[in-house]
Amino acid sequence: MTLRSRILVLALSLLVLAGVATASVLHASDRADRRDRARPGGPRITAGPVALTGAGARMVFRNMAWGPHRDELTSVRAADPSGPRTASGVKCLRFHAAAGTGVCLQAVHGPVQDTYRAVVLDAGLHVRARYDVPGIPSRARVSPSGRFAAWTAFVGGDSYAGTDFSTRAAIVDTRTGRFTPSLETFRVVRNGRPYRAADVNFWGVTFAADDRHFYATLATRGKTYLVRGDLRTRTVTTVRTNVECPSLSPDGTRIAFKKRVAGLPADAPWRLYVLDLATLRETPLAESRSVDDQALWRDDHTLVYSLPGDYGADLYAIPSDGAGGPRRISAAAVSPAFLP
Repeated sequence: MTLRSRILVLALSLLVLAGVATASVLHASDRADRRDRARPGGPRITAGPVALTGAGARMVFRNMAWGPHRDELTSVRAADPSGPRTASGVKCLRFHAAAGTGVCLQAVHGPVQDTYRAVVLDAGLHVRARYDVPGIPSRARVSPSGRFAAWTAFVGGDSYAGTDFSTRAAIVDTRTGRFTPSLETFRVVRNGRPYRAADVNFWGVTFAADDRHFYATLATRGKTYLVRGDLRTRTVTTVRTNVECPSLSPDGTRIAFKKRVAGLPADAPWRLYVLDLATLRETPLAESRSVDDQALWRDDHTLVYSLPGDYGADLYAIPSDGAGGPRRISAAAVSPAFLP
């Protein structure tokens, strides 16, 4: 056999082996999908239209159940969040919506590495605008009027638990298109004085109803602060220390947040609290587990948040006054928005 013939035989053998390996992987993947679709007790999901208005009170969220609709925006009746799901076909890593406007943070799969983008959606989940996101998506919020959208991404590290991370928080005016790619361009006032530092980070934006003010977390020199932002003056002012991932109540009087508590493990350091903005009095909530999420107000009395579950994450609800206790409302779900 000539050298050329040997090379040809070797090349053909490698192609056959590659084909066998690919077929095996696809077969295993198909079996896994069929197994997960048939797993007893899993959510019932069907494809169908999902809208951000006009469909009655709904909860729209990222579906985490394995199968053909994993990661899709999915809708259920708000009164039955563990009930049958309608999957939209639109995939998001993080999501929020209000007043017919949605923001969807997506992965864009490339040949070498993934990139990320933020997509502003209309009430029918059609794309209105796209923006590059500089790292792994983490938080997303839309203002009560639907005019503003915000998102946070990790640009170094991938967890708020440690100290080796950096974030970018962006805000866009969905009406005018004015885009602020980083809140680090805003003027910072700390303890009544202008403040500048190279290590300033922002995350977890939550909007007031006036289309002007917002709250967020500022981190610098090993401390975190709740800040109140002003979109007109492009200023943020510190309010209180040790506040992360704030969420403003519908009535605008309280902030739900996660607080680092001394003595807890370094990888699970948080407990949920509610801060009264008028008195700055904190109320611990009746959740003993560490919650790494930006809790969402379902109404003025109830908070919803995610915790790790069998499919990645489950949603829980808890009273905002510190009474009662947590209850799981939906398995295999994350990033909810409650739509009237």
